[in-house]
Amino acid sequence: MKLLVTGAAGFIGSGVCRRLLDRGDSVVGLDNINDYYDPELKYGRLASLGIGKGDVSWYKFTSGTTDARFRFIRMNLEDTQAMRMLFANEGFDAVIHLGAQAGVRYSITNPHAYIESNIDGFINVLEGCRHHGVKHLVYASSSSVYGLNGKVPFSEHDGIAHPVSLYAATKKSNELMAHAYSKLYDLPTTGLRFFTVYGPWGRPDMSPFLFIDAILHDRAIKVFNHGDMLRDFTYIDDIVEGVVRIVDVVPAGNATWDDTNPDPTTSPAPYRVYNIGNQHPTKLMDYIECIERAAGRKAKKEFLPMQPGDVYQTYADSSALGEATGFTPCTPLQEGIDRTVAWFRKYYNL
Repeated sequence: MKLLVTGAAGFIGSGVCRRLLDRGDSVVGLDNINDYYDPELKYGRLASLGIGKGDVSWYKFTSGTTDARFRFIRMNLEDTQAMRMLFANEGFDAVIHLGAQAGVRYSITNPHAYIESNIDGFINVLEGCRHHGVKHLVYASSSSVYGLNGKVPFSEHDGIAHPVSLYAATKKSNELMAHAYSKLYDLPTTGLRFFTVYGPWGRPDMSPFLFIDAILHDRAIKVFNHGDMLRDFTYIDDIVEGVVRIVDVVPAGNATWDDTNPDPTTSPAPYRVYNIGNQHPTKLMDYIECIERAAGRKAKKEFLPMQPGDVYQTYADSSALGEATGFTPCTPLQEGIDRTVAWFRKYYNL
């Protein structure tokens, strides 16, 4: 197939591009390489795909030197005219939309960035898919949509009416927008709710990177809610495998859907939503111990109250993904952390 992957210089996006190329697809990668975090890390991910930093420029395609089936273009999702031209000229079979303004805490101080990228950008993706015969749109949602939901494990069949951050609200909005386009235009869409992704090439604003960096440089780590939190940490390779497998599972309308007792995860439209998480929530203090073992040193800890926008726990029920694809995330946390710390040491020459 020929696929568009947005967020191609991102943590998940770069891995998805590599996996698609490995299985024989042609890929156009799109990213604006913004400075939300260090752009050098994004250029490093692109370099692993054969795209040199000096060859990247706005609105121009660059072909990969290691695989000519990969082309990259620097572009903003919210640039409506450029997105129209991209879809009209390329003829994508499927789209994997991972590009977004990420981060729960950043959404509190920079809310407009989330509307521009996650709402305006998403409507441009939907319009491109609608008008140009895309057979399947797979897009990134987030476990953050569960918000104040206290029932665990989090199931796609549960309601998501109470987000606690603007970031989560934009991801919920994406699911609603996708359903509208699935119903109106018979566009198959699948949303994936990612649960706390970590691994090599990870984001510097997330706790695995922050904790590893601090521990290896003998700085204190910030432990929020005094360590009383749980997260369903999911290794990057498992996320990538799930994303690529779900591309081939094109949703159809649910003929038995009951409008008097509507199931949020399906519809008469070709629409689905899946959790993609490890299904093993870990206590924050146990997670820190995993990093300490991998790093070979103890962490200095600064205990702090819960931050605005955070939730107490995340816990995925990924059984629906397993039924659809034959795969569920399974990498043990210590194994994944060991790989991540090893990558960190190598990348930063520590």
